[in-house]
Amino acid sequence: MTIRLRPHHLLCMLTYVGKGYSPAFVANYEAIAARLSAGEDIELVDGPDDICAPLTDDPSAHCHGASVIDRDAEAQAAVARMLGSPIGSGARITPTASLLSRMRQNFAKGEIRTACSGCEWAGLCDQVAEEGYVGARVVP
Repeated sequence: MTIRLRPHHLLCMLTYVGKGYSPAFVANYEAIAARLSAGEDIELVDGPDDICAPLTDDPSAHCHGASVIDRDAEAQAAVARMLGSPIGSGARITPTASLLSRMRQNFAKGEIRTACSGCEWAGLCDQVAEEGYVGARVVP
């Protein structure tokens, strides 16, 4: 199977430590984190993805908002620069140990974090990165 992720979730997966919007959201994300840790491929998508699934029935959920779409564009551009090649909807990425390590190094340096500006989770993500990703659920 393949995990469908919107571009900014490529960044969120680096620091996810088991916190989220609701118990259903966390349970879903835990299952996705296990699949990512097992090396399951990622397919980039536009709009709500597999992580958003528990929230998508609510039309006012932030996953449908313009600010999140802007965050996706910023993340997509930053990750593409880091990879040295364009990525977009339909692109496939395998979360190998070397890729996750490289992304985390760049994230910790702030090089791929422009999309995180204004995110309510930014403080937690800062802390997780500063502590060396201890407790992060997606592991190589």
